[in-house]
Formats: sequence, structure tokens, C-alpha cells
Amino acid sequence: MEKQKRSPEEIRRLIEEFRSSGLKRREFCQRHGMAVTTLDYWRHTHKGKPRLVQVAVEGPDRGFVLVLANGRRIESSWKFAEADLQRLIRAAEA
Repeated sequence: MEKQKRSPEEIRRLIEEFRSSGLKRREFCQRHGMAVTTLDYWRHTHKGKPRLVQVAVEGPDRGFVLVLANGRRIESSWKFAEADLQRLIRAAEA
């Protein structure tokens, strides 16, 4: 595969495109002419800071719905301690 220098913007675009593509890493990389190790490296080094979002808290007995940046949705009627909920969010976004 031919090496080419990609801009930070192009790298971020490719990472997002991979995440939303539903393709396996190898298939995505073949389509874009890159090594799987390159995509893995970019994904590892361009994680960035987590984005904070505003939330609305409704009645204490309603449970919660958590919609992640990647579109995943977690619904639960369980009551979590704050630290447990933070671990759940980190695990879901990984």
C-alpha cells in the first residue's frame, strides 16, 4: 500500500466514516487504501476529549435513557450510584 500524508481533518473524517460504516476494519482499510494498523493507530491517538452534553433529569422512579454520541441507546429502570453510572457510560462509549 502506498504511503500518503493525510491531514488531521482527513484522519478525523476517516475515523468517523469507519465508525458509521458498519464495515470490518480490514474491509474498510482495503476500500481506502490503508493498512489496518494505520487505522488502529489513528483511532487510538485521535480519541480526543469526551464531549459533554446537557441532560434533563426527570422523576426519580422513572429510570433513565442514555443516548450516546454514536447513536447507541441504553434504557434502564435500575438505580445506579454515580460512580457506577460513569463506568457504564465509559464502557458503552469505548
